Amino acid sequence: MDETAPLGKIYFLNTGMSDCILLESEGHYALIDAAEDTEYPKNKPHLKYKGYEDTVVDFLLRHCRSADGRATLDFVLGTHAHSDHLGGFDTVALHEDIRILQAYLRPYDHRRVNHMERTFWDNREVHDQMREALDRAGTPVCGDFDGKQLSLGAMQLTFFYCGTHNTLPIRYGENANSVVTLLEAGGTRVLLAADMNYKTGDEKRIGRAVGQVDLLKVGHHGTVGSTSAGLLRALKPRIAVVTNKRSGIFPDVRLKLKHVCKEIYTTVEADGVCAALYANGEIRMQTGIMASP
Repeated sequence: MDETAPLGKIYFLNTGMSDCILLESEGHYALIDAAEDTEYPKNKPHLKYKGYEDTVVDFLLRHCRSADGRATLDFVLGTHAHSDHLGGFDTVALHEDIRILQAYLRPYDHRRVNHMERTFWDNREVHDQMREALDRAGTPVCGDFDGKQLSLGAMQLTFFYCGTHNTLPIRYGENANSVVTLLEAGGTRVLLAADMNYKTGDEKRIGRAVGQVDLLKVGHHGTVGSTSAGLLRALKPRIAVVTNKRSGIFPDVRLKLKHVCKEIYTTVEADGVCAALYANGEIRMQTGIMASP
């Protein structure tokens, strides 16, 4: 074993204001979210966004190919049913050169989602599209994994459900149902916050459960409703990664991050970011990862 090699790497792709995170450790790979796609329900033309599914596939094939020419993902995780997180998964799942061994996806429950989202967004459509593609590819899907712990090479991961502890009758939307991931490698700890917000108390609950981390993937792209001062006091991250452009970060979130974090990266300006995790606790950050080698 090369003691100078990192225990693992976390690639935060530049997919605009959407999430796609590739994990790598000891020759194993996993994908958390797959970015926005170009597809949208024809009765909802206002949801026509720039898609990144080809960008995601290209990155996977460049970084994850094995000797047989295929890219194998130990697992994929869809954090919640919004197209800027699940959109590209059908393209990934059905690609002939990509193999997914396991998928984690919560069942969609429209009762957890407010009327506005059910009417104007494509939550159910993008969720069903991902699930149908996984079924067609023969990928097993686990829908009940709150608190589940698993390993990926030298990385240990723990999943936390948001939204399950909400006792209020208010439906805050699908962001409040995000799956948050704690990643640990050696002595380094990383929290991938998906679109967790503080409206249902999950930031307080999960912040207390997780404690201090070294790196935070900022919730909901650094926009309003997420990343409370209480969460940052609990986590005390020295590095923050925001899947957005700098100008898209909400002003109060930007100020809170600057008060706590020594380094802040935005995936758009950085053109993607890689965090390499080492056994001595060091994290080496690399920008410009989207360019072809």
